[in-house]
Amino acid sequence: MNTDKKILQKGLLYLSIAMPLLFLGPVIIHSAFKNQNHPYYFIVLGFGILACLGAMLMLFLGIRKIMNSLFKKR
Repeated sequence: MNTDKKILQKGLLYLSIAMPLLFLGPVIIHSAFKNQNHPYYFIVLGFGILACLGAMLMLFLGIRKIMNSLFKKR
């Protein structure tokens, strides 16, 4: 069984994009909740939520690409 290296590299790229977002999203959300009286509260909170959703999406796509490269029939 051969592994498709290009698809595997793309999956690892997605996971490497997800890694900083996994830490950045909760930090931004925590920062927004600490500063609820600030006028940019909703903008910062929205950015944190988008970072968390982006991390989940990149994790899903990365794991799916890696599984396809390992187990997909050609």
